[in-house]
Amino acid sequence: MTIRTRFAPSPTGYLHVGGARTALFSWLYARKHGGQFILRIEDTDLERSSAESVNAILEGMTWLGLTYDEGPFYQTKRFDRYKEVIEQLMKQGDAYYCYCSKEELDAMREEQRANKQKPRYDGRCRHRTEPRPDVQPVIRFKNPTEGSVIVKDVIRGNVEFSNRELDDLIIARPDGTPTYNLTVVVDDMDMKLTHVIRGDDHLNNSPRQINLYHALGAEPPVFAHVPMILGDDGARLSKRHGAVSVMSYRDQGYLPEALLNYLVRLGWSHGDQEVFSLDEMTQLFDIEDVNKAASSFNPEKLLWLNQQYIKNSSPEHVASHLSWHLGQLGIDPAQGPELTEVVKTQQERAKTLVEMANNSAFFYTEVTEYDEKAANKNLNEASLPLLEDMRTRLENVSEWLAEPVHAEVKACSEANAVGMGKVAQPIRVAITGNTVSPPLDITLALLGRERTLRAISKAIQWIKDRA
Repeated sequence: MTIRTRFAPSPTGYLHVGGARTALFSWLYARKHGGQFILRIEDTDLERSSAESVNAILEGMTWLGLTYDEGPFYQTKRFDRYKEVIEQLMKQGDAYYCYCSKEELDAMREEQRANKQKPRYDGRCRHRTEPRPDVQPVIRFKNPTEGSVIVKDVIRGNVEFSNRELDDLIIARPDGTPTYNLTVVVDDMDMKLTHVIRGDDHLNNSPRQINLYHALGAEPPVFAHVPMILGDDGARLSKRHGAVSVMSYRDQGYLPEALLNYLVRLGWSHGDQEVFSLDEMTQLFDIEDVNKAASSFNPEKLLWLNQQYIKNSSPEHVASHLSWHLGQLGIDPAQGPELTEVVKTQQERAKTLVEMANNSAFFYTEVTEYDEKAANKNLNEASLPLLEDMRTRLENVSEWLAEPVHAEVKACSEANAVGMGKVAQPIRVAITGNTVSPPLDITLALLGRERTLRAISKAIQWIKDRA
């Protein structure tokens, strides 16, 4: 049997971390077993679905690297198929027209609540033979009234539902458009899905869907209902906890692998290991090992993981993502030092790519102003002769490399009987605008002779103008 899984988001908003984790679990399971991963867009909610949300989902999947083997399939392009199945259910006697008005249904539920009963449709139109004039009916599935349904869930075990507790769900609206529970069953059946991995908020839909599968003579897939993600306060994850668009994590400077690594650990573990490559995730992950309990989202842990990935990934990989962030600052990374070399100087320092981009901007754009505190301390009358001495020395460096540059800084400090920091810090402020940079000799080597001398000359002039 070939394993086939899917991710089936509704395009009514962005791709959030909960959806991304479901997609990841489905993707990993398919990849582990040499199967296929399918992307389906469940866009039958015509009022709330939007092209912008579809684009946000596709963009998020691409950024995360969760490539799909088939799709994206759109439910709105399958209405003829759903209509065919609804007609089949009607002919079989497994579905019927319901002419109840909203007012009737509300009154029915109020009466049930007053009698301390569970509000549910009571099947009053099941045996109606005559249509009601001037009423556009819905179509309901005739759910079995006896026995029970067992949802075989690989995470939760068997979950039993009494058919008496399941009312006759609507499978077609008055305008004929199909509803979620019908479309998802038809799609999963037609796409020959073997495993449905989804959030546990869908668990209550499963018994109804299983009854639909049986009515259509199909075998239900294996279900895995993944527990929800909570905020650190125990409440359901929301925007205030950081439940924002997946793409906002890109904007904040996270590497996609760091986010994937964090998401896979929300509900799954392998011993005490914290950091997993994508290959390790694929090899080790099993949906049956996912915990039943909800997981808590911890932004600090995600930030720590991101720092590990920035530090330990290849400079070329980090550079490929850093380039976009420099572009957001209006910087063309082609107009300056080789980006991979810049990354090498910054990998040990940065927690996010935004931080790295800001700290690397001076490599590509000349400083237009100095941090006031840094300038007052380091660009003054005491540092003026040191800067002038260093300018002369650097003008005469024959080979512009880190080692000769370092030798001149050392020689200047010895000649002027000051510590090396007294020489290095004014230069650092001159080239970066503040007191933070990678090792000065490596920084100047990357910056180049011309840019370095120009920045030192500008700082010298700035000191003289203030005198």
